Amino acid sequence: MDENLLPSFGVLLVDDELPWLRSLSMTLEGPGGLTNLHQCEDSRKVMAFLAQHDIGLVLLDLTMPHMSGEELLEKIVTEYPHIRVIILSGMNQLETAVNCMRLGAFDYFVKTVEEERLVDGVRRAIRMTELELENRAIKQRFLADQLDSPEAFAGIVTKNAAMRARFQYLEAVAPSTQPILITGESGVGKELVARAIHRLSNKSGSLVSVNVAGLDDNVFADTLFGHVRGAFTGAESVRKGMVETAANGTLFLDEIGDLNPASQVKLLRLLQDGEYYPLGSDQAKQMSARIVVATHADLEAKMSEGSFRKDLYYRLIAHHVHLPPLRERKDDLPLLLDYFLAQAADKLDKKTPTPPKELAVLLSTYHFPGNIRELEAMVYDAVSLHNSKTLSMQSFLERIGPRDPIVSEPAFNANNPFGVLDDLPTLQQANRLLVEEAMQRSAGNQSIAARLLGISQPALSKRIKQERS
Repeated sequence: MDENLLPSFGVLLVDDELPWLRSLSMTLEGPGGLTNLHQCEDSRKVMAFLAQHDIGLVLLDLTMPHMSGEELLEKIVTEYPHIRVIILSGMNQLETAVNCMRLGAFDYFVKTVEEERLVDGVRRAIRMTELELENRAIKQRFLADQLDSPEAFAGIVTKNAAMRARFQYLEAVAPSTQPILITGESGVGKELVARAIHRLSNKSGSLVSVNVAGLDDNVFADTLFGHVRGAFTGAESVRKGMVETAANGTLFLDEIGDLNPASQVKLLRLLQDGEYYPLGSDQAKQMSARIVVATHADLEAKMSEGSFRKDLYYRLIAHHVHLPPLRERKDDLPLLLDYFLAQAADKLDKKTPTPPKELAVLLSTYHFPGNIRELEAMVYDAVSLHNSKTLSMQSFLERIGPRDPIVSEPAFNANNPFGVLDDLPTLQQANRLLVEEAMQRSAGNQSIAARLLGISQPALSKRIKQERS
């Protein structure tokens, strides 16, 4: 199967008039942007065709010799209930339309209807079918804990269950033609996920990445859509835009939350119409790239303040994956530590150092506001200073500081944890509980526990001895 066909399932056009079939195909291929189209002139051959091909949508003429559209509609709905059927009629007959809808038709159009309305109806039917297929695939993967293409995620180092669930979701929605929105804090690996989505799509085209933060409207339009010769002063030759460069591939727009309002309108039109105009041209071009966008910003908050369009947001969030911060997937720290140690050693042409056992424990007590990117920088810095067999923890200690302020100074200061207690613990009891929790979080390492408590290691050791005596 050609992975560049859109949609992923076939669309069958049934009509006994060959000129109308050709005209309808041109409409759906041009303004509609659909390529996975099939034609059938004989209504008697439709059921056999459906049995042999992966068809998700049928556009069915109502008046045909041998077998009428209504009769064929009943057969399709009975034998292939998952296939959506759109009825096309040469006449506007209300009673017939109502009867077809009762029989199970998805929609009903008169052949003389405006081209745009028909294309919108076909796109709506395709979208509904894609959603059903995606929901079925997601359910199957989660119930079976199934991951069909782990190689697509090879660049993402993790054993975290929440990340695996996200991989299963992405596998399920990969065949869709709809945009995917990736959210998460800076440094969590959004671009790596975009690459995985591109691999999963099996498209023949390239992955093209554009950081749209800070681009003014003219630069954004020229970057995405390109220009023709003479479009503006200095445009001495034709320039292909990134949408065209990513043809039959993936266009990844990073930092979409920082896109200026005028450019948001242009992106919305691209997503709605599936076509664009290079600057200086009056000839539309069809988009064949999958759109993937990413942001660290809170788009809902931006919508509330009026800096991000609601209609664009709801276009982009057709599929959404939120990546957890590193502090919520600390079970990945040992894996990531080993991975970055080997990577840094290779880049610096050094032998991979052996990390002390307590390093992973120390890192697990840190909040990592910069996420995986911050850990990578920490490891690279430590390896660059390394000159013995065992890796020194000194550079990590200096970067982390005496305490992680976010961990040790919670944002909910007003909600004193003792305020909900009827009876306060004694100071001795509170001290003991704090020491026990710090020792548990540090896996028994007194130096790390002392850092969490904001005291020296000898002071902590003295307290522990006093409790035991």
